[in-house]
Amino acid sequence: MAYWLAKSEPNVYSWDDLVKEKETCWSGIRNYAARLHMRNMKKGDKVFFYHSNIGTAIVGIAQVSKEAYHDPTTDDERWDAVDLKPVKKLKNPVTLEAIKKEKRLKEMALVRISRLSLQPVTEKEWSIIMAMAGEK
Repeated sequence: MAYWLAKSEPNVYSWDDLVKEKETCWSGIRNYAARLHMRNMKKGDKVFFYHSNIGTAIVGIAQVSKEAYHDPTTDDERWDAVDLKPVKKLKNPVTLEAIKKEKRLKEMALVRISRLSLQPVTEKEWSIIMAMAGEK
């Protein structure tokens, strides 16, 4: 299993929206690096759900429920989407500020390549953030 982080502005699509819908098509990604990551996502992979711009925090855990397929929001065959479903809301959201202060996370893509909307998370980073959130 691999780990990922997906960003969404909560005023556009929030964690609560994902919970309400029970599953969503994660579409509209128009960055080649993010597309490459999306194509590497496998069913069952875990995904941190990150609220960007407003709140700037990891707020929940989602799971890949359908692997990469053509993005239905465009006729351009170059772009893909995946489906995500909610797993659980974090007990304590982990803010970007807290992540940046944690020296063990200095190499995390969220810190180094902050604008990338879909990014990999290492197993070590996942464990550190889960501990920061008060999760097992």
